[in-house]
Amino acid sequence: MATDNPSQPSRETSHRPVPSSQDGFPAGLWRWLARRNPPGPFQARAWRSPLRGPWLTSVFGLVLLIVLPVVIVSGLLSYAAYAPRFGQGNPVDVGWLRLPYFDWPTRPSWLYRLTQGLHVGLGLMLIPIVLAKLWSVVPKLFAWPPARSAAQLLERLSLVLLVGGILFEIATGVLNIQYDYLFGFSFYTAHFYGAWVFIGAFVTHVAFKLPHLIRALRSRSLRSELRTRLADTRPERPDPYGLVAPDPAPPTMSRRGALALVGGGAVLVGILTAGQTLGGVTRRFALLLPRGRDLGDGPNDFQINRTATAANINPASTAADWSLRLLGGPRPVTLTRTQLAAMTQHTATLPIACVEGWSSTQTWGGVRLRDLAQLAGVPHPASAKVMSLEKSGSFNQATLQSNQILHPDSLLALQVNQADLSLDHGYPARVIVPALPGVHNTKWVRSIEFRAT
Repeated sequence: MATDNPSQPSRETSHRPVPSSQDGFPAGLWRWLARRNPPGPFQARAWRSPLRGPWLTSVFGLVLLIVLPVVIVSGLLSYAAYAPRFGQGNPVDVGWLRLPYFDWPTRPSWLYRLTQGLHVGLGLMLIPIVLAKLWSVVPKLFAWPPARSAAQLLERLSLVLLVGGILFEIATGVLNIQYDYLFGFSFYTAHFYGAWVFIGAFVTHVAFKLPHLIRALRSRSLRSELRTRLADTRPERPDPYGLVAPDPAPPTMSRRGALALVGGGAVLVGILTAGQTLGGVTRRFALLLPRGRDLGDGPNDFQINRTATAANINPASTAADWSLRLLGGPRPVTLTRTQLAAMTQHTATLPIACVEGWSSTQTWGGVRLRDLAQLAGVPHPASAKVMSLEKSGSFNQATLQSNQILHPDSLLALQVNQADLSLDHGYPARVIVPALPGVHNTKWVRSIEFRAT
């Protein structure tokens, strides 16, 4: 971006009109505050880039207006995929913010891979655009006096929620992707409520600013700006919002250069992250891989988000005397791994996708969950509670919906890629269900309780 150079004094302390008492505050109070500008960023001469103005700000704003709803909706859908009606959405009790309950689909099998991939991937790609948008409006954020009327005071408070909300969501989201359980608070709870704070501020901001955005975009031709060289770059006309510098410095970059820089940054982030969701040959370019970098060996060579050691799995509990308990029917049924392996086996090629955005497609082999439900004496289950050998942790159990149990590709997997599961991938047995969030594909299964109601 063009440099903000405060070294040369401004010919004006401000190019904003001095209001009268009709603006809501007495004119005398306004003049008294205006004469007492704090130093540094509150001075108009601190912001001298000739690129700033309503048009450039509105270009960045238009991109955010188009893409942010996709990030928001995909995030809310991913929350719904956890089936909060079973008490396993995080947070659970959200009051009037509760989303309508519905059965999360099992088709297509890559649905959760898509929603969470979009949420994380687009969210990361928006970071350069968000930062550019904040750069373009920074003089307004430091406007002095901060408010001239009660209405303007409310507007500025909404900006605090808007800017603070999106920065909080970006910061917590990026840290959660890269680090395992870094926070001293629940990431899921904070991210959920932070999202709603931002959504409210975003909708309010759009309602007030959409006419200004449309007017500003019409003030200049995008095609013309993309053809304008650095030598021909001129500041926008003075505006009532305080974005155009009153004493602009010579440009060091054209507007097309600024758009290329920001757009190129977003594309680069996309290239460095998309492989974690798309997989295949693109994965080698995913240098910004999330946590879950641990890999297994041979046929089990794919991402492990939580190892058996991290889950405190006692190797003795997975030894030859391990058995699976099927509950919920007339009487409990106990099956050894040998007995499970002797049952009719099925294979399914399914992706496993996690909240951090990574996913991986493997071929799984095992016993259909609906066959186990039949064996347990609950042929038409309404739900099933799967319990892990893991003693603690947020995801040592999961409740499955009826459609997830009865889907022909829903398995209690014993093998992956024609080899036994490794301990880190859930040996002796794990659940794998189409379109289910990765953490609910429970590993180290010890029991399944099928429920008729």
